[in-house]
Amino acid sequence: LFRTEAYRGRQFAGSDESPDIVTGIAGVHFEVKRAETLRLYDALAQAIDDAGDNIPVVLHRQNRKPWVAIVRLDDLPQLAVQLFLTLSERA
Repeated sequence: LFRTEAYRGRQFAGSDESPDIVTGIAGVHFEVKRAETLRLYDALAQAIDDAGDNIPVVLHRQNRKPWVAIVRLDDLPQLAVQLFLTLSERA
């Protein structure tokens, strides 16, 4: 994910210490939804509830479609900073 190592986290635990996927991107909580239909604000609310102090991001994909990332606009600048810091460490 974003050229960082990622692996599945503990499913169904619902906390900032148990994201759907674990990555090397500090301060970001990923909620993964792989479904044909998505209740966007419900998925975002779940990510927010589970994220704790981390930035909540929903990753979603339908069959035969590319992955999309959903993030609150207010969180976008900090997400960009976290991605930049993580990727610059690996360059």
